[in-house]
Amino acid sequence: MLSKIHIAHLPTPIDELPTLSAELGGPRLLIKRDDQTGLAFGGNKTRKLEYLLAQARDADARLLITAGAGQSNHCRQTAAAAARFGFDCTLVLAGQEPETATANLLLDRLVGAEIVWTEPEKRDQALQAVFEQADEAGRQPFLIPYGGSSKVGAAAYAIAIQELSQQLPEAPDWIVFASSSGGTQAGLVAGKRLFGVGSKILGVSVDEPGKVLQARVAGLAREVAGVLGKKAAFPAEEILVNDNYTGEGYGVMGEPEREAIHIFARKEGILLDPVYTGRAAAGLIDLIRQGFFSPEETILFWHTGGTPALFAGKYIDKLT
Repeated sequence: MLSKIHIAHLPTPIDELPTLSAELGGPRLLIKRDDQTGLAFGGNKTRKLEYLLAQARDADARLLITAGAGQSNHCRQTAAAAARFGFDCTLVLAGQEPETATANLLLDRLVGAEIVWTEPEKRDQALQAVFEQADEAGRQPFLIPYGGSSKVGAAAYAIAIQELSQQLPEAPDWIVFASSSGGTQAGLVAGKRLFGVGSKILGVSVDEPGKVLQARVAGLAREVAGVLGKKAAFPAEEILVNDNYTGEGYGVMGEPEREAIHIFARKEGILLDPVYTGRAAAGLIDLIRQGFFSPEETILFWHTGGTPALFAGKYIDKLT
């Protein structure tokens, strides 16, 4: 049994999206609200942190160290969890420090995280250097991987599949969501197998080529099954990834993301973010318009959070 610290507000609700479905002339739409997990504006990383912080506690750690982009949702949630449970926190952020802290970065500072800036291509080396320096200083550091996407962190989403199956009388035909570091998708894929859920698991890639993400998810799903006491293989070619919506790259909001954010807000009062859920929703909307899904099918969009990024300076002008 995995060690766990209770952090998230679970189970997260599942809502119908009738107005959006009617607008698109598409299938029945549901949404799983992991933007409401309750930790500093919530998000999918909060589920993973329940297990990752337990690991840190069991290792007698005092300092959590992780890395991400300058507006990282994962870093924001890690910093908030550290504050709540008495850990110090150091974030290694890729990019150039802005003159004004907004959105996720503002929240990182509010909850007391120490921030180290580095060039994007040197992020991994900087993360390792920060960890080694903290270890040598006797700060008892614990390294949380990018996106919380270790086998332990990803296992949270296998367990989330079980939660979903207990909430709905029938499994949705499709589960669609944003996929990037691969942990959420690996957990969902493993959970589908382990708990006998019949839904197709479709990750809309935010930034990675499909084959790269398929291989990553397949390997991590196998490790997740092992953590949960099962032996299972997941062929990479069976992992469903759509990489047609990566646009101009990570964190670059284009018209598809802008439209998706507006249509979810104006038709259902649900807020998406420009980087992850906005891009995944843009993919979902386009696939519905193309007739990829049957009108008789039920599609569940798994909202992975990220709302604070709406208030990052570089997106505000494009959204209004």
